[in-house]
Amino acid sequence: MRVGLIQTTASDTPEDNLVVTTSLISDAASKGAEFVLTPEVTNCVSMSRSHQASVLQPENEDITLYGLKNAARIHRIWLLVGSLALKDPSGDGRFINRSFLIGPSGEISAHYDKIHMFDVSISETETYHESDGYRPGTSATLASVDGIGLGMTICYDLRFPHLFRDLAKAGASILTVPSAFSPETGAAHWEILLRARAIETGSFVLAPAQCGTHPTSTGRARKTYGHSLAIDPWGRVLADGGDLPGVTMVDLNLSAVDDVRGRLPSLSHDRPYGPVK
Repeated sequence: MRVGLIQTTASDTPEDNLVVTTSLISDAASKGAEFVLTPEVTNCVSMSRSHQASVLQPENEDITLYGLKNAARIHRIWLLVGSLALKDPSGDGRFINRSFLIGPSGEISAHYDKIHMFDVSISETETYHESDGYRPGTSATLASVDGIGLGMTICYDLRFPHLFRDLAKAGASILTVPSAFSPETGAAHWEILLRARAIETGSFVLAPAQCGTHPTSTGRARKTYGHSLAIDPWGRVLADGGDLPGVTMVDLNLSAVDDVRGRLPSLSHDRPYGPVK
């Protein structure tokens, strides 16, 4: 399977981001990509809740989702929209952070709402309280790309290995981690955690990322780490997108999943144990 990982420095203007993203998707498709993945919050990167409230849309009205469904159909590719920030009219007033898998016909095949919220204080100047603005998801999602099991996660989910193990045991051969990772935690933890999730589950891990300093029309500009990565089931880095926007191409030999799991069948070695004493 030929894969294209899209890396962007998205602004807080969805219309501008759609133009950039569809251009990069076209580039990936022209290079033979059968499966293309975009980063977390493909449509809008903003630190301002009020700005988000003014530009975000519900799923059925979102211009980015509409445009990317068309892109998948035009290029006849599988497309993982890493995530979109969306309004949720049926919720509690918070947004949702939702990943979409779109098939070559342009129809939504599966979606996943980010479960784990990024509520952290990295430093005195860098704090995030994602749960203030976003409603967490409650269900894991196992999808399929041409019969290949795909486990969908988003960014901070990376720190919760049980989710990845459950997805692999349910049939995922590929695990997706679209992200907008902090530069500080990215430098320290990003590659290590992605390689660990691949090794623990004997899966391919595909992690398209936001990068750089994001243009903003209001409030504080956000910075993200970049380095979109593709990891094989043995934990080897197959491709690194660096720290600039662009497309990173990688070919996956999917037989490696069965090979590694056959040699290290740890997914079948769980044993029950009592409470921690």
